[in-house]
Amino acid sequence: MLPVLLAALLSQAPTPAAHPRQQGVPIGKGKTPPTVRLSAPSGGWTVDRMLLVEGTVSDTTIDPVVLSINGDRYLMRTFNGRFQRKFPAASGKNVVTVMATNQGGTTRAQATSYARIPTVPLKAILTSDTEGVYTDLHIYEPTKDSVTPGEGGAPSTLDVQKMAHVYWANTESPSGGTFFLNAQGETSFDDPAYGPYLYIHRAPPRGLYLIATNYWPSGDKAHTVATLNVVLYEGTPQETRRMVRIPLATPGTTRVLAWVNVLGDGKAEVYVPAQDPTPKGASWPGNLDAAVKGLGSGSDY
Repeated sequence: MLPVLLAALLSQAPTPAAHPRQQGVPIGKGKTPPTVRLSAPSGGWTVDRMLLVEGTVSDTTIDPVVLSINGDRYLMRTFNGRFQRKFPAASGKNVVTVMATNQGGTTRAQATSYARIPTVPLKAILTSDTEGVYTDLHIYEPTKDSVTPGEGGAPSTLDVQKMAHVYWANTESPSGGTFFLNAQGETSFDDPAYGPYLYIHRAPPRGLYLIATNYWPSGDKAHTVATLNVVLYEGTPQETRRMVRIPLATPGTTRVLAWVNVLGDGKAEVYVPAQDPTPKGASWPGNLDAAVKGLGSGSDY
């Protein structure tokens, strides 16, 4: 009988709290496991393209909470125990999980919402693990002049300066993409915090897209780790996911995180310089490394 009671007690115990350095996220000071409540989403079906995540955590010293939407990880700031932000919904199933950790343990709340909306072919999510820094998201979109075809069997060449640059100071995408600043809370505009910066395109034209980050710390923050999640054709049989984690330490540093080559007909390819061999296919320019030299050296970063 004793082993049975012991097993029951262990199954009800809260998840032990991870050490802050192991988890990479500050934890609350409370000694009792927190209570997390989600007021949105409430489950069921929606036709909204934006998904509201809203709720409370009982330990007001917990900041941020960890949010997962279909496996994509975010850090959400809390304000007096409350958190709120809208995120682009995926077509079909959206599993939302919020986790809060203090010295007493980790607890979570979860809700599932189903969205009757068109598929999002391209989504980029950039976060960092440090409060008080800017890890700005920079998107370069293809234009009719950005790639010059090669002659006599030579590969095409890319001119980054002729791509459309979408970022914090110019969020208007000429091809119809949508850029979301790092807004934390109800009234803020663009905060130096965990993120996320978000970019989605519901009808991306064919061509090559460049995803980069520019790092600006504040105060005594020396470095951070940036995480990029790229999702292509989410919720379809063609869905592709890639994650890039990269340390950033030097102020003003611009790093290329990924290239996305939209081929059309539900097809796209991702090239991550830190992880993949240089692509050699006919649809890829032959000068990717040379094209990004000096990237971010201008005054518009």
